[in-house]
Amino acid sequence: MSTAFFTDPACLTHVTPDGHPERVARLNAVLDALAPLELDRRDSQPAPEAELLRCHPQDYVDRIRQAIPASGQAQLDADTWLSPGSWDAALGGLGALLAALDTVLAGEARNAFAAIRPPGHHAETATPMGFCLFGNVAIAAKRALDHHGLERVAVLDFDVHHGNGTQDLLQSDPRALFVSSHQFPLWPGTGRAEETGPHGTILNLPLPPGTQGADFRHAWDSVVFPRLDDFRPELILVSAGFDAHVDDPLAQLALTEEDFVWITRRICETSDRHCAGRVVSVLEGGYNLDALAASALAHVRVLMEQGA
Repeated sequence: MSTAFFTDPACLTHVTPDGHPERVARLNAVLDALAPLELDRRDSQPAPEAELLRCHPQDYVDRIRQAIPASGQAQLDADTWLSPGSWDAALGGLGALLAALDTVLAGEARNAFAAIRPPGHHAETATPMGFCLFGNVAIAAKRALDHHGLERVAVLDFDVHHGNGTQDLLQSDPRALFVSSHQFPLWPGTGRAEETGPHGTILNLPLPPGTQGADFRHAWDSVVFPRLDDFRPELILVSAGFDAHVDDPLAQLALTEEDFVWITRRICETSDRHCAGRVVSVLEGGYNLDALAASALAHVRVLMEQGA
């Protein structure tokens, strides 16, 4: 088996204002970097609106849909924008991620990567924020638990920003373990170590500005992977943000492609022990186009090695 790959052309129709860091060029950079790879490239369908309701109330879904402009752009908050293609992009991207999930859980691939935008890990139950409209990875976790009947799912987030939305959407469910390493202090200001959730299933690793690969690796090795071994997930979902790269303009961590290779390999090794190698990864942040492309390529190459 090889690594399954999913995207949706509608993700390129979500257009942000000139100069906005979360732009169409991000996805194009990733797609161009991955183009030479012999991935198992598959098609997907837009997610049904009902999938959004696994994590978001109907009135919130309606509010986002009704805010889509007929032309031009509409602003939801200081960072989060809509264009005429944003609804199709959101459902197309989520559909790609859920198809990746279904493919891996059907045993058709050991792992999968979904290259989509807009990202999702900042979207809370009824609040869009941080470029995000809907909680993609949290919705995938809920589908794995409620549709596929898994008992334990882990969501691992190494984006430089805290996955506040994923935390908000999953913390009430004891079947889901959410782990986030992130720069702190940094927007959105959440993600302190003492935030553990009502069931103790939230694990935050705040890292100070300037943290380099050795300390990042030590934090994951000493705290996260032992916790995963105790939790014994049946599936690992990854929020793969590459903005912790030293060249990223939005934060001050100092990781390199080799650090993303390392953490991807360690995640895959953990999944081999507990869930037959089942890993589904989805693109989150990363705003220096060269660093994003190189990091995503490094990440997916490891998935391919482990999935072979």
